[in-house]
Amino acid sequence: MERHFDEELKELKNRLLYAAGLAETMISDSVKALTERRGVIIDEVNKKEDELNLLEIEIDDRAIKMMALHQPAAVDLRFLVSALKINTEIERMGDMAINICDAARELLKQPPLKPLIDIPRMAQITGQMIKDSLDAFVRQDAELAKSVCKRDDEVDDLKDQIFRELLTYMMSDPNTIERAMDLILVSRHLERIADHTTNIGEEVIFMVQGKDIRHHIEEKKQN
Repeated sequence: MERHFDEELKELKNRLLYAAGLAETMISDSVKALTERRGVIIDEVNKKEDELNLLEIEIDDRAIKMMALHQPAAVDLRFLVSALKINTEIERMGDMAINICDAARELLKQPPLKPLIDIPRMAQITGQMIKDSLDAFVRQDAELAKSVCKRDDEVDDLKDQIFRELLTYMMSDPNTIERAMDLILVSRHLERIADHTTNIGEEVIFMVQGKDIRHHIEEKKQN
């Protein structure tokens, strides 16, 4: 029975990793559609959303059945609870990729406003955050998870920088407002992806150390 449970845990990890990889591809492709001005990529991302949604249901079903059949305790129970929450975060990242595609579709109807530098940089950072957060989950590496959480500030800074730059465009030429607002939305979607990835890092820390660091709850308990 224990060996069977271990095999199910391994398969659950593999499915979560696959889902995360799919979400990461959707994010990078949505930004690529924008930067390379290739609308065909948008259709490919939309197709991947259906697969990701089905994966979310499958993974939830696997984790819930494992809890019901094996009644795990301590570390194994925290692992399954965290897997359920991480699964939700991954699906929401996929939703953000679709939102980026929606903005890209509108932007491709008009001439480029400016060379895109910071948005691809945001996508690169968030992509690595996703990889590292799931790596931390599989390896049960709390330190790597903490490093993922710290990188969220870098994404926030880039989002603010993009907003300030685009604000100058809108103030100097009202004709740029629509395109600038769409680019601001893209940066906000990428920032939300980083937030979801940070949530995964926090779940890993809870799973490994049994500490809930959301909202700095541990610090408040000590005060």
